[in-house]
Amino acid sequence: MWKSKKDQPAETGMPSEISRWKEAVDRAQMPEAVREIALKEIDRLGQLSPASAEYAIALNYLDYLMGMPWNRSTEDNLDIHRAEQILDEAHFGLREIKERILEHLAVRTLRLSRKYRILVVDDEKMTRKNLEHVFTKDGYLVDTASDGAQALEMIARENFDVIVTDLKMERVDGMTVLERAKAKDPSIAVIVITGYASVTTAIDAIKKGSHHFIAKPLRLDEIRTVIQSALARKKLQLEPKGPTLCFVGPPGTGKTSLGLSIARSLERKFIRMSLAGIKDEADIRGHRRSYVGALPGRIIQEIKRTESRNPVFMLDEIDKIGQEYRGDPSAALLELLDPEQNTHFHDHYLDVPFDLSRVMFIATANTTDAIPGPLLDRLEILRLAGYWEEEKEKIAFNYLIPKEIAEAGLRDRPITFTPEAVRTLVREYTREAGLRELQRKIASVCRKTARHRLKETADGTSGNITPETLTTLLGPREYHFETADVLDRVGVATGLAWTAVGGRIIFIEVLQMSGANQLILTGSLGDVMRESARAALSYIRSQASEFGISEEAFNGQDLHIHVPAGAIPKDGPSAGLPIAAALVSLLTNRPCRRDTALTGELTLSGRILPVGGIPEKILAARSAGVKTVILPSRNMDDLKELPAEVKADITLVPASTLPEVLDKVLI
Repeated sequence: MWKSKKDQPAETGMPSEISRWKEAVDRAQMPEAVREIALKEIDRLGQLSPASAEYAIALNYLDYLMGMPWNRSTEDNLDIHRAEQILDEAHFGLREIKERILEHLAVRTLRLSRKYRILVVDDEKMTRKNLEHVFTKDGYLVDTASDGAQALEMIARENFDVIVTDLKMERVDGMTVLERAKAKDPSIAVIVITGYASVTTAIDAIKKGSHHFIAKPLRLDEIRTVIQSALARKKLQLEPKGPTLCFVGPPGTGKTSLGLSIARSLERKFIRMSLAGIKDEADIRGHRRSYVGALPGRIIQEIKRTESRNPVFMLDEIDKIGQEYRGDPSAALLELLDPEQNTHFHDHYLDVPFDLSRVMFIATANTTDAIPGPLLDRLEILRLAGYWEEEKEKIAFNYLIPKEIAEAGLRDRPITFTPEAVRTLVREYTREAGLRELQRKIASVCRKTARHRLKETADGTSGNITPETLTTLLGPREYHFETADVLDRVGVATGLAWTAVGGRIIFIEVLQMSGANQLILTGSLGDVMRESARAALSYIRSQASEFGISEEAFNGQDLHIHVPAGAIPKDGPSAGLPIAAALVSLLTNRPCRRDTALTGELTLSGRILPVGGIPEKILAARSAGVKTVILPSRNMDDLKELPAEVKADITLVPASTLPEVLDKVLI
């Protein structure tokens, strides 16, 4: 046993330091298994020389063990209306995302506010009444049974959290009640009370699964403490697992800021960790304590820094995680993000399990293509398709413009953006699914206005920002409506594509010339897109007479299919329909409507298969001035969430086969 500090000689302070470490262990409220490991490490520390490297390693390790929030967490604010208000204030639209967050809060509120149900079984009426009164006053739902037989009937019909049963009763005794209750539900806590207590009886009850054995006469403080102890495990089971949400969408759609708003609404601490470029598994799981510079992984480091075991933890850019010979970091995330496994997350440095089940993990990604399948299976995907023009205008007026006016120092002399100016910024100076470029343009206008005001000039920079003012400040427009300004042409069809940064329109150009019956494909096309072109041509040749094409049209002719912007790689399974339309247009000499866009994959039998990214594609089509979008019939369910103004601006035409498409796209 260590001596107190005053009993130690002045030249050595080691035992007193050991005592302080042991006191720190008691204050840390560690789990019992971790506490034993910490005490062993402290005992080993007392045997090491302070000058040794092992001593420094042991000190750092103990510091991390003591600093971990083993039993410290923030109290969730489960006010649904407040959370909804915070989400609406910080983010416009995103109805599906907000609904999912509010669903999580609702489930958590209902589960944690549930009253526990207790069954009191005793053949003494006064004991039943007294226990019923005490438990009801403590906030529990209480049922009573006058004997064991009645108790067995109630246990068969109802579910109880705790059963308090007398031992000696007529017909059916307390041991039988205990056995039947445990056979139905092993998680039921059964407390046996008796006036005939003995060591043998108590041991027998404990062996059969009794939570506690109490001798009569009962003391209220004791029975209350036992009930609270019995329900402690139930509360852990009712604690909702932290959901692993994954926000997937183009850059600038508010994925990261949405995670911060969730933390604000719950009043939890917020952690953001970027996974982009991480290639070493040790960044997730930590290094083993084999050298002085060893550290835990980033997960444990951030948990220790926030001093809370239930923060909102954002894993940003999960689709850009790297992989090399030092390990696969994405594989290390499998345990981290699995609610069934992360109750005992094992960091190599700590070398003891840490419960991460109360952490609310949120991941962000631009696309799910690069996320490994097993990891993707652990994520609940919530997609952010991008913002419509009307949404961008409202966000600009409600959020971006006030913020940039304050950033530019114009709060005392604010400028006013007209609705036409904001619409011009959205349509002619930006072309994106998100809002980052729009925010940059608004910030540029505010900075330039601030500079002109300091120079006291009036060169078109008054307090009102109009489309003409934008031309003066930002120069000529940067984007044009690609389809509205172009004539309809033979062999040129308008397609729709999905990219990691949102939807975009593409043009399919087809040319015929004398040759050796070859199909030439250019435009940096991927394998899937090349196969789509070959399949479309094969189908058209097999049904040439149906489309009014003569067999001689293919003899001695080369067909060249080109997709402009060849420096940009293009691939995907949604170009078969526009390629087929462009081919038929060329071979029948009928122009394609440039304000009609197509998306869908074509099979060799002429069927049109569904494709992904429909909301993003329609957003791009509308921004480009497209009036009609032809899409697979099986994709019509993807249009339910489109705003009414979008449906009013664009005609959406479902199609199942190629022949029914041609009359709508060819003039």
